[in-house]
Amino acid sequence: MSSVIEIADSEFEQEVETTDKAVLVYFWASWCGPCRLVSPSVSWVAATYSDRLKVIKLEVDPNPESVAKCKVEGVPALRLFKDKQIVASHEGAIGKQQLQTMLDSNL
Repeated sequence: MSSVIEIADSEFEQEVETTDKAVLVYFWASWCGPCRLVSPSVSWVAATYSDRLKVIKLEVDPNPESVAKCKVEGVPALRLFKDKQIVASHEGAIGKQQLQTMLDSNL
């Protein structure tokens, strides 16, 4: 069972841009209520899709470079990278079913 990997700006390139696997980046903030609702679904994704997807968690406030690079305007936010490109994105709360649909149609 794979888990969510928490990173900082300094690790973004290595963890997201130089990997062969698809990567789901979850942008969150400690003060964000909807983030607490989305977190269990992100953990579920990490466990369920571990064979073909790496799940990264990035706190927005201390990591402005990655936030700017991924054009995150609100949290929670999700960016799905495939072949080093963003192939899907979502901002705001998302249900587990919606998240699964987004992943299944892009992986």
